[in-house]
This record gives sequence, C-alpha cells and structure tokens, in this order.
Amino acid sequence: MRIGIDLLWVRVGICGGTESVVRNLLDGFTQYAPQHEYVLFVTRDNAESFQHYIEHSCIKMHVCSMDCANPAKRILWENLHLDKAAVSERVDVMLIPVYSKPTTHSKIPYVSVIHDLQALHYPQYFSTAKRLFLKYAWKKTCRTSEKIIAISDFVKEDIAKQYPFAVDKLVTIYDPILSRKSEIPFSQLAEKFDLKQGKYFYCVSSMLPHKNLSTVLKMMRLRKQRGETEEKLVLSGVGGNDSKVQELVTSLDIKEMLVFTGFASDEERDCLYENCDVFLFPSIFEGFGMPPIEAMRKGKNVVMTDRTCLREVTEDKAIYVTDPFDPEEWNEKIAEARRREGKKEAFEKYSLECIVAEYRKVLEKTMRDA
Repeated sequence: MRIGIDLLWVRVGICGGTESVVRNLLDGFTQYAPQHEYVLFVTRDNAESFQHYIEHSCIKMHVCSMDCANPAKRILWENLHLDKAAVSERVDVMLIPVYSKPTTHSKIPYVSVIHDLQALHYPQYFSTAKRLFLKYAWKKTCRTSEKIIAISDFVKEDIAKQYPFAVDKLVTIYDPILSRKSEIPFSQLAEKFDLKQGKYFYCVSSMLPHKNLSTVLKMMRLRKQRGETEEKLVLSGVGGNDSKVQELVTSLDIKEMLVFTGFASDEERDCLYENCDVFLFPSIFEGFGMPPIEAMRKGKNVVMTDRTCLREVTEDKAIYVTDPFDPEEWNEKIAEARRREGKKEAFEKYSLECIVAEYRKVLEKTMRDA
C-alpha cells in the first residue's frame, strides 16, 4: 500500500502539539509498519525538517512548489494541486492529519484527522474569517472523506453531534506519544533560565485564550502576596497573544517568578519535565492534551482541569481542579500534589506501536473498501 501524507500545513516550531503528533506518527510508521510505502508531501520551506525520514526505504518525499509560510496560498494550492500530485505518485490512500482536505479529488480515498471543533464552542477566540473557514472545512471534510479520525471519544461525540451524517465514518484513534529520557544535563537549563532543580512548576502551553494561563498567573501573584516565592513558574510554548500575556505578568508584578522559554526542543522540554516540582495544565478546551500524559510518564504529579477530553485521556490519574478559574483552588491542589509521591504512569495505549496499529487498520480497510 502506498500512503500519501499531507505535511504542507507544517510550519516548523509553530504548529505546536499537532506537529509533534505527526512527527511521532511518522516515527511509528517507519518502526512498526515499514512494509507500506509513504509519500510525504512537503513544501519548499519545511522540506529540510523532514529530510531525515528518507533514510528509511519506505519513505519518499515529494517537495511541492509552494511555501507553508503563507496559509492562504497554501490552502489554495492544496485545493488546486495536492490531489494531482497524489495521482502522479500513484498513491493508494491519502492521510490528511489536519482539516485542510482538498475540496474535490480523484478516486483516491481520503482519511482525515479532526483534532477538535473549538471554534464552534469558543467563537470569541477566532476571527470571523477563520471561524467561517473552519466551519466550512470541517463540514467539507466530514462529507468527502472516507474515514474521519477523532483524537478522543470527546471529539468523536462532538463531531457526531455537529455533523450527524458523518457518524458511520468516525473512529477514535488517540494521539501517539513518544517519551524519551532527556540527554542534556539539567545544569545546562538551570544556567540558561536561572532555575533550581525541583523548585519550579512547569507548564507547556501556547498563549491562546483557552489555555487559561491568566488563572495560573494570578495564582503566582497569590503565592507572592503570601511570601511563597521559592517556586518559579516555567512556561514553554509558542503561538497566541504573547504580548497580552506579558502585559498581565507586568500588571500582576510577578515577572521575577516567571520564566518563558519560548519554543523548547524535545530534549529541553523532557529535561524540564524531569526536574520540575509539579506540572500544571490549566487549559479549558482540548481535543486530546499531550503534555499532562508526558509529565505523568516522567513520574510527575499533575494539577489540571477536567474539561472536555482531559479526564478521559488522563484516566483519572491527575489532580483536578473543580473551578479552572479559581487561583486559590489551584494553589490548594498544588499543595496536595506536593504531598503525593510521584508515580510513573505507562499509558501504553498511546505508544507508537499501538497507535500505528490503529492507523494501519483504518488505512488498509479504507483502501480495500474504495
């Protein structure tokens, strides 16, 4: 089977968790399903970041004559040319890891992944143009894809509710999570960010409104007012309104208690997981939510919300706040987490081997049924 994978949407270091998911999936395909061939459709400006995959005999890279830096032009190119490129590569089935499936296509069957329908629940977080485009793209994807992969049962049920005509196409496949031990010494990051081992809370998050960073920032102000200044809050992530977050930090007068790492490499992030005191995840809307699971695999206690899919994917193994917007409760739950002994959780069902087996099953059946 020859599988095409659309990677035209990947803006390296900007797409956050979705980029991590697709790279984990590619690692899994090469390890656990090398009997199939994979054609990676990439752009001129992201091709280099995928170059190492062609070391595997099952991988071929097709560089398309466009750049991912301009999303509008990229979407237009995808609709006009991606399917033709897939036909030229003799692809048996196309995997679209995001919502940007071509409107029309040849007889090649398409399997699309929908990560969430956030714009339908929190329209205030999106521009009118983006919201209208997403609603159009999701409906189109549900109508024209042979199969739709939802990344949690919460997302599956949400799609079924919004687009009931797609119920028979839906299947849940969780995100693959690859956990490694960091190969860099903590001393390197301690010097870079002025940190002490076990003396900081860690959070991996974009600066988007639904990530609810404002609440944990207010919690840090509460700690400062009480003289509890021994712990810093370290934030890793990109995307969203960074200036608005920085303005809040200034108004709360907690700058000395915060460390913004910006984009963190996998090794840096793993090292920060391994050496933090407690991991915090204040998000109020997720389709999956990888960071809490990554932290628990490292043996860290996690304080988080239980909104949308989060209790489902963390299997009730975290410490959950009842009111995501209450800084006092966050502080209380952190104290509870610090009293608990950390335990490494396996979460085997998110392993590359398990997730690749699920993808392989769907892709093979889609090709046979086409």
